[in-house]
Amino acid sequence: MAASPPSLLLCFDFDGTLVHHECEPPFHPAMADMLRDFRRRGAIWVVNTGRSLSQTLDGLAQHNIFMLPDYIIAQECEIYRPGFFRPWTDFGSWNSKARRAHDHFIEKHARFLEGIRQHVQTQTQAEFLMGDLGQVGVVARDEPELDEICAVIEAWRAEQPDIGYHRNGRYLRFSHADFSKGTALRELARLLKVPRERIFAAGDNHNDLSMLDQSIAGNIACPVNALDPVKAHVQAHGGYLASRVASEGMMESLGHFFPSQAQPGNPRNPRR
Repeated sequence: MAASPPSLLLCFDFDGTLVHHECEPPFHPAMADMLRDFRRRGAIWVVNTGRSLSQTLDGLAQHNIFMLPDYIIAQECEIYRPGFFRPWTDFGSWNSKARRAHDHFIEKHARFLEGIRQHVQTQTQAEFLMGDLGQVGVVARDEPELDEICAVIEAWRAEQPDIGYHRNGRYLRFSHADFSKGTALRELARLLKVPRERIFAAGDNHNDLSMLDQSIAGNIACPVNALDPVKAHVQAHGGYLASRVASEGMMESLGHFFPSQAQPGNPRNPRR
């Protein structure tokens, strides 16, 4: 008999949403208790991050998050689940599609990437990067400088809409526009047969906006430390803006959307 779909799909960005490196503790232990209670009721939880898979696992261990997520979406688009013979494996065919699309993107848009490289190197103080595994991106001096670079990229995108990028702080990585945190979450929900009404998604930075889409997740939130454009988006689309940072804000948000499923012993109003 096929397994029944999860009761809820709870999807969190990692840095700044689940974990805040300037807080003490960076990850509130009561958040783990809350996730455990939701899991007992049939929910699954997902980390959706720009980190690589290995970096995500290192971050979970570093912050003593010993209850591993049910799925990890790494590098903004690759879906993994725990495997029987390896710790984590590709889930479905999505990852291979994403990798092929990225390779094609790099080949197709060589002229665009060269144009951006020249702009970055001659008109800005930013750095244009090309990695050994095909990653291409920009590290700006600060966010205002990256704003200006993004304006140049958007001019190219007007003519070539498959040009995509993931932006987090002063860092940017190019990608095919069809593969993002949002499209990966949609694919995971499709594979698990979870409707948007039973999906919660939360993030704090530019690269989270694609999953904070109510056509994908019916319940969206951000912590109080989110960037202003993320706060504005969440509020404009009927989401919940928490009054606390990172994991404490996530406890507050889960209590807001799913009060009947929050255990009395969980701190729905954790310390400020």
